[in-house]
Amino acid sequence: MKTIVTIIMFCVISFSFSQNAVKKADRLFDTMWYKEAAVLYELELNKIERRNQGGDANHISLLKRAGDAYFFNTDMDNAYKWYDKLVSGFYSEVDAEYIFRYAHALEGVGKYREAKRWMKEFSKRTHKKDNRSPKLDQRGLTVDDILDIAPRFTLKNVSVNTKYSDFGPMYYKDQLIYASAVDTSYYHTRIYHWNEQPFLNMYVGELNEMESDLKHIDQFSKLINTRYHEATLAFSPNQKKVYFTRNNYNGDLKRDKEGTNHLKLYSAELLKGEDSLHTWQNIKELPFNSDDYSVGHPAISSDGKLLYFVSDMPGSIGGTDIFVVDILDDNNKDLTEYSGYSQPRNLGKHINTPGREMFPYITDNALYFASDGYLGLGGLDVYESRIVNNHFNEPENQGAPLNSELDDFGFIVNEEKNRGFVCSNRLSGKGDDDIYSFVRYPKGEASCYQAIKGYISHNITGERIAGVHMFLFDENGRELEKTTTNINGGYAFNTSLDCSTKFMIKTEKTGYGPREKDVLTLSKSGETVVPLGLETLSRLIVEEAGVLKIKIGIIYFNLDKSYIRHDASVELNKIVLLMMQYPNMVIKIESHTDSRNTDAYNLDLSDRRAKSTRDYIISQGIEASRIESAKGYGESQLINDCKDDVNCSEEVHQENRRSEFIIIKM
Repeated sequence: MKTIVTIIMFCVISFSFSQNAVKKADRLFDTMWYKEAAVLYELELNKIERRNQGGDANHISLLKRAGDAYFFNTDMDNAYKWYDKLVSGFYSEVDAEYIFRYAHALEGVGKYREAKRWMKEFSKRTHKKDNRSPKLDQRGLTVDDILDIAPRFTLKNVSVNTKYSDFGPMYYKDQLIYASAVDTSYYHTRIYHWNEQPFLNMYVGELNEMESDLKHIDQFSKLINTRYHEATLAFSPNQKKVYFTRNNYNGDLKRDKEGTNHLKLYSAELLKGEDSLHTWQNIKELPFNSDDYSVGHPAISSDGKLLYFVSDMPGSIGGTDIFVVDILDDNNKDLTEYSGYSQPRNLGKHINTPGREMFPYITDNALYFASDGYLGLGGLDVYESRIVNNHFNEPENQGAPLNSELDDFGFIVNEEKNRGFVCSNRLSGKGDDDIYSFVRYPKGEASCYQAIKGYISHNITGERIAGVHMFLFDENGRELEKTTTNINGGYAFNTSLDCSTKFMIKTEKTGYGPREKDVLTLSKSGETVVPLGLETLSRLIVEEAGVLKIKIGIIYFNLDKSYIRHDASVELNKIVLLMMQYPNMVIKIESHTDSRNTDAYNLDLSDRRAKSTRDYIISQGIEASRIESAKGYGESQLINDCKDDVNCSEEVHQENRRSEFIIIKM
């Protein structure tokens, strides 16, 4: 009886702890601390699975929340993991919204065939009840149709991208303003918790001649950048006024009744007579903001009369919709309650869906935006709605490679040059969200592009070489991109080149001779594979497990002695000559013994031999500063199994008695 009572009490206590953990996870989730919430949900789900107690309403709720925590943080691998368990285990009890999210997660991990099936299931369940249904039922446009869209874009990952979020580009004169989570001054203290990155600020990038890359210059404005998020901005046609997105922060961070801090739109003006990015003033909150919903992602028409933005304000069709207001001048008598602006107008069901429409960009030709409410390739896709007779045409998916299985958004374009920028968190990027430049081919003109990839190996041994710096140049010698070979010696450039185009690849790695090769891309879309062979600068230089060493004959010492014998000096002179040939070479010397004798004795003997070797090389005219260290390791780094009390031949013991000359730099 006592045991039973104890077990019951233990179960009650365990249940209480579990309930508290779930409540904490829910609080984190509701305040958008998705990453922390996901960890707690997973812990609870793992407990349920270990106890084999799944199947109740609480289990289903946890599966939904775990999937959502990853889905809203765009971690589609983990979202798919939990949604798959939800749908496969509780199909009849799963409502249509989770079928929709499951289909998007499938797209996000590249399972398009399965996603197609579940999109049809979503449409079947919600027919005539959810206006996403006709957009996703695939009786007209199908996923296969989108995959078959002729590629019109070539993309390049720009140089300013980091391992954090970099997105929201916008043209400003001959520069580009963008948002980044890189903030070294606050890195340790200011982290936004839904994906554990530093807070976003806006920065200035200098565009190169081809407008295909940019170089970081400075912060956009120290007055506009605060200790919380600033991102996505738009400029008036005369570029004297800027609209930007910021947390609901004006000295104090404000939250709604649920504890959510929303986004707001602000404007600022360039100081009169100034032309500096640092002289923005008169920061104002726009009058249609609210503490109870978000407003952000501005875009301005070319005539400066219309301001487009994204919001989840009352009257929204979906998660977030695109709205527009008229920008009224001071002479306009119809200023209404929104001083300086008309009342916000929803762009309607022709553009907006029950999903998310975000990041609008308007030109005289079209409205571009990102959405997950239309049939797409996964996550947010970029859509184009052409403007005909002042009306927006049916939005069209822009296809791959502009769109991918994850989120693609923040599209801006120079319509005349057919060049622009887009953002994506696709797996081939440098970090979370990355900015990509693109070239767009006119519609109807078949684009032909080539991806450049290959591998680097040793010319003699054939062994693949990691850590080789690779440089891609165009036919005019302009550097396009650089990368580094992976552990298997492979490399791939993000930059795509036109078909039948000349380019050059150069290599660089310490200890190896440089290599360059002129290549012509293939004549039809695909991949141009360029393998290259390298050789070390000298036959004495070898690479072992990624470490460059000078390989000479065995350095023999007399028993229990450390002085340099004549036969040893012959070998050491090879190192002297090599170091004279390469005056920037710096080495370190490591000496090792076999396992015979005591550890202390071997350590002392090897150290004396290493230093004796160093002294000899210096005596032959090599500067002491070029030998970083000379150290003995005794028997601590044996290269075979000849440890203490193991019977080995003299030949096998000799393998452990070695001196190594490691190249630090050249």
